[in-house]
Amino acid sequence: MLKPLKPTTDPAYDILRSEHQPLRSLFAPETVAVVGATDRPGSVGRTLIWNLISSPFGGTVFPVNPKRNNILGIKAYPNLRAIPEPIDLAVIATPAPTIPDIIRDCVDIGVKSAIVISAGFREAGEAGIALERQIVEHLRSSQLRLLGPNCLGLMNPRRGLNATFASTMARPGNVGFISQSGALCTAVLDWSFPENVGFSAFISIGSMLDIGWGDLIYYLGDDPHTHSIVIYMESIGDARSFLSAAREVALTKPIILIKAGRTEAAAKAATSHTGALAGSDAVLEAAFRRCGVLRVTRISELFNMAEVLAKRSYRPPGPRLTIITNAGGPGVLATDALIATGGQLAELEGDTLVKLNEVLPLHWSCGNPIDILGDATPERYTQAIEIAIADPNTDGLLVILTPQGMTDPTRTAEQLKLTVDKLQETPLRHKPILASWMGGTEVTTGENILNRHQIPTYRYPDSAARLFNLMWQYSYSLRGIYETPVLSPDWEEGGPDRAVAEQLIQQVRQQNRTILTEPESKQLLAAYRIPVVATEIARSEDEAVALAAQIGYPVVLKLYSKTITHKTDVGGVQLNLSTPDAVRQAYQTILENLQEEAEEHGTVSMDDFLGVTVQPMIIRDEGYELILGSSIDPQFGPILLFGPGGQLIDVFSDQAIALPPLNTTLAKRMIERTKIYQALKGIRGRPPVDFVALENLLVRFSQLVVEQRWIKEIDINPLLIQPDWHQYHQNHTAQRRTQKKHKGRASAVHTTPPLLALDARIVLHPADLSEADLPKLAIRPYPVQYITQWTMTDGTPVTIRPIRPEDEPLIAQFHRTLSEQSVYFRYFHLMTLSHRVAHERLTRICFIDYDREMALVVDYKNPNTGQHEILAAGRLSKLHGINEGEFAMLVSDPYQGKGLGTELLRQLVQIGRDEGLSRISADILAENKAMQRVCEKLGFKLSRKPDLVEAVIEL
Repeated sequence: MLKPLKPTTDPAYDILRSEHQPLRSLFAPETVAVVGATDRPGSVGRTLIWNLISSPFGGTVFPVNPKRNNILGIKAYPNLRAIPEPIDLAVIATPAPTIPDIIRDCVDIGVKSAIVISAGFREAGEAGIALERQIVEHLRSSQLRLLGPNCLGLMNPRRGLNATFASTMARPGNVGFISQSGALCTAVLDWSFPENVGFSAFISIGSMLDIGWGDLIYYLGDDPHTHSIVIYMESIGDARSFLSAAREVALTKPIILIKAGRTEAAAKAATSHTGALAGSDAVLEAAFRRCGVLRVTRISELFNMAEVLAKRSYRPPGPRLTIITNAGGPGVLATDALIATGGQLAELEGDTLVKLNEVLPLHWSCGNPIDILGDATPERYTQAIEIAIADPNTDGLLVILTPQGMTDPTRTAEQLKLTVDKLQETPLRHKPILASWMGGTEVTTGENILNRHQIPTYRYPDSAARLFNLMWQYSYSLRGIYETPVLSPDWEEGGPDRAVAEQLIQQVRQQNRTILTEPESKQLLAAYRIPVVATEIARSEDEAVALAAQIGYPVVLKLYSKTITHKTDVGGVQLNLSTPDAVRQAYQTILENLQEEAEEHGTVSMDDFLGVTVQPMIIRDEGYELILGSSIDPQFGPILLFGPGGQLIDVFSDQAIALPPLNTTLAKRMIERTKIYQALKGIRGRPPVDFVALENLLVRFSQLVVEQRWIKEIDINPLLIQPDWHQYHQNHTAQRRTQKKHKGRASAVHTTPPLLALDARIVLHPADLSEADLPKLAIRPYPVQYITQWTMTDGTPVTIRPIRPEDEPLIAQFHRTLSEQSVYFRYFHLMTLSHRVAHERLTRICFIDYDREMALVVDYKNPNTGQHEILAAGRLSKLHGINEGEFAMLVSDPYQGKGLGTELLRQLVQIGRDEGLSRISADILAENKAMQRVCEKLGFKLSRKPDLVEAVIEL
């Protein structure tokens, strides 16, 4: 019924929001003041003023210098207040101590944007930090946006704006470049001219006192001239802002990033296995994967990838590359580079080899790489390419040409160009074709033909192979983010018992403890439906024997203590106890080991001994021990770890890191990133594990982490997972082997659950930490607080809840219930059903960032079918850079007139208040009277225009 909220590939969403874009004055100012302008040769102030007046940006420049009447022939002003016109942009290059007062003047006279070139702030120590605090205080009370301090400035080459002290202006183009290093900016600028690379924006971000990564990514995402975004990063700053912006923009514009300072783990003193990875480069990698950013390690790869991904739709469907070459050596080099960087050499099918045999000489390589020999003609290249690209195992193609006596680089390039054109009309168009025309002047003409035709070309085949892998990684990350996950059964089964979990944590905190005992830890896991091994507490030998008999032999005894968590370190674990005497002896051994540790090392006290826990002995011979953990990263808050566990965790480095919350798709990707994944799929006759159960367990664990924010560290180690027993027992050989191995204990093996937490360790944040200071999640989780039950006017009960990625099939079905009029009122034009339900479009609707927008759906469970249906949907989106939002909604035709629209809008308005918005608005078609009445009923003010009505409510 309403105008769409944000631009996408859908024309119905293609609206301009420049009037809402607060950075517009930064990139397209009409008036610029240069504070610190001077005519002293070689100074920053002179370079700034000269760059502005010698560039054709079309605005007016006002030099500010109290000691000059004019600068370079232009009238100068003593201060900003003396300038007779409103100022869009102030560029400031004066000593650091003067900046707070200048920023105050900017605020007082209504300057829209400022660039602080000056250094001498946080990098200068406490005095500089104090200056930054003063600046921030001025910014809080205004709409002024500030870039810097300590930056080179920015360029908008397409408008001719050069607000930097660089020596030259960048070429106009389609790459948005953001750098945290001014020195790298000038180096990249020099590099770009001979490489003929052009920029839509060239930005030195500086210390990010105000404008950060998220602001600039959103701006470049909205900019129609920017086709790709390239970033040089030293620190991430506001992690949630970066991830939120990057995740939204990366789907339509590739973001390629190089991050300086690959450091080792910062938390060496961490007490958990997961905590040891906090602050590490692996966490950054996980964050970039989660938001679809492609990280590279070489500056050259930054712009190569920007160029490739901004050309054709080069997103390989898989990691398998086929190489065609007229020389064996380059093919081998490309293969080595491919494998070393995580790619795969495609295994050509038999039919493909037969077809190649028919067109290639007798002595061709008969495999991949496809060596078509040194006398290869353009026609031979074309035949090999057309056959190889059609192989179902080929995800991409690298064509290598070396200049030999019979080689025609130019005509071969022409033929390749024609082949690529022909493939664009087929389903094979998404398989990228890269070229490596090796040599010098002999291949230049052919290389230029390929470049002009947007075929990625590289002088060295190993570089091309690495670039293919980067393209696949980018494609893989995006697919992981926007692949529709399977709905976890917990949604239907009631989910976790949050009350039990919260009560348990509060009890521990009230006792001034931060470490949960093993029974408490398992109780907390059980509240989130994570299977745990039965654990009972015995405070004497007799009690331990009685519990062992009750549980059934064999059993395990472990030290029970509220202070000692690593029980094996003090001899506090006794395994495989099969008799009452063994239990008594184990009890005494644990007590003696603790006493010896207390006397010899003094690291423990006998007061730490509170008894033992008694647990069944779980047979692990056919299972796998895993670890599942979480700790706090200083930048991203809670992080998750998964990998092989047990005693070998410190031997094998095989952990996958992810950011919570997870869905089943993200959980699957996390598992697949480990080496043990290959074993879990089944080896040496064993069936695979139940991956669905494991994925759902990871989802529940991430839910525990995001909801119970007092948890600082948690390790489930080991988490035992068994092969799928149904399949296992069908394998008679394996079954007999198990029975022989365990003899009379076969029944214990059979009754072991497929997933079981054998041990757990949970540490809470200290009691003196306030709730407001608890680490924040980098990605906002599903907002359960906005789930409500409601009854329609006809008495039908429904659930109104935030949308989730798993709703994509339901949203597609919802669109099948809409009339043409409903579609027209919502999108302002008719749109075919096939277009409305396309996966690429629905990902923009269902896969939302709850920090930037909130979409509610009306969920109805049909009692006749037992299936869920969506009856209506409403959306509230925050506008980039300002504290306002836009709303939209759509109600299924059979359910219109039942109060759904009014209730949805009422809840969206309340969410806007809860989220701190100052204003909500929407445009409504003039003929959509029903929506206008709903808005008036809820307090919106309507302003009528020729074909539209603007609805606005102040919050």
